Amino acid sequence: MESDPRLSGATAPDKASVRATIRAELLSAAEAVREVGSIRLSIHDAGLSAYDPTYGEFTIRALSPSSTFPFEAFTQKITVKLDNGSTAQMWKATPEEARVVRDKLGNYGGATLDVELVVTGAVPGPRGGTLTARAVGYELRAKGSGATLVRARL
Repeated sequence: MESDPRLSGATAPDKASVRATIRAELLSAAEAVREVGSIRLSIHDAGLSAYDPTYGEFTIRALSPSSTFPFEAFTQKITVKLDNGSTAQMWKATPEEARVVRDKLGNYGGATLDVELVVTGAVPGPRGGTLTARAVGYELRAKGSGATLVRARL
């Protein structure tokens, strides 16, 4: 709140009322999202690995345990981290399914990802904080054609 340009630009006699206005706006915004328990992210590069026939799976690198998704709102920097990245990143597929996926992607095709997250925790921090979330489903699509590769529930 103290970094809001309206407050820093206010004259001394007006600072208290401007601060109250900003506080009311922030409380209203917080109340508006209080019951929000899920987030949907669109990720431009899913980081889809080559198919591993030994394990019968692809790896979706965007959902790895170390993945973070930063965003900023109201001068607050928030980071979303996955608490189930190690399982969410593995996409089991048969060799035939893998061939179909490679056909849809082409030689140099990448994939985009829409992932549904359920918020499991929040840790406040200076000028923001961290949300932890569990991936509960996703849709993976070929970048060029937009063809759906998989819709998965976790």
